[in-house]
Amino acid sequence: MRARSLLVSVVVAAATAVSGFALPATAGATTSDDVTPFIVGGSNATETYSFMASLQSSSGGHSCGGSLIKANWVVTAKHCGTPYQVRVGTTNRTSGGSVARVSRRVAHPSADLALLQLSTSVSQQPVALASSSGSVGTQTRIIGWGQTCPTPSCGSAPITLQQLDTSIVSDSECSGGGISAASEICTDNPGNSRGACYGDSGGPEIKRVNNAWQLIGATSRSGGSSTCAREPSIYVDVPYFRSWITQYTGAL
Repeated sequence: MRARSLLVSVVVAAATAVSGFALPATAGATTSDDVTPFIVGGSNATETYSFMASLQSSSGGHSCGGSLIKANWVVTAKHCGTPYQVRVGTTNRTSGGSVARVSRRVAHPSADLALLQLSTSVSQQPVALASSSGSVGTQTRIIGWGQTCPTPSCGSAPITLQQLDTSIVSDSECSGGGISAASEICTDNPGNSRGACYGDSGGPEIKRVNNAWQLIGATSRSGGSSTCAREPSIYVDVPYFRSWITQYTGAL
């Protein structure tokens, strides 16, 4: 009963089995201003999320988001590919936090999920995996540096991290995105105009439990439209894959 689709780009969808909100590879590989999407209708981050990761090229260009789940492991979307490095624990994608090279990528055989092993451990606090993503109506938050305008390539990635409060909705609302009910989350697009976009792929969907953030999802794709926020988004249900994640990271 979830839709997992943190917005994946339709351009990428044409080339891969999963349609997602990743920026084209060339965008992340050129300059840091080449990115296309941010969260549409969100606001500047109100706190520093220690676990938030920007997947980057060697020049610092942003392509996707990710979540630090261990000192040397990041979880992201499989369609994001293998970045050169990640910057973790800052609200500014060009400075602050820690930067670490990616030494290994482990892609899930069927889900739009991947693990990135870092060449060195970082000092930032990882996010805990929730025991479950939650039922319909669960209040969540999405964060990322995806484009803030809704159509493909309509703008560049914001420097400041964006956030948006949303909630889990019925899987039927993400049917246009081919949601897998058991392993994905359908996430609302408040007012039919706010939600994840290109560049947010792989980034976290979180919920607050006992006053602490817990990870429930990784942005995958739109729930049915190439225009961001027109439909709910689909996120991979990260807790659903806990045993697979533990197999490689040795924790959680």
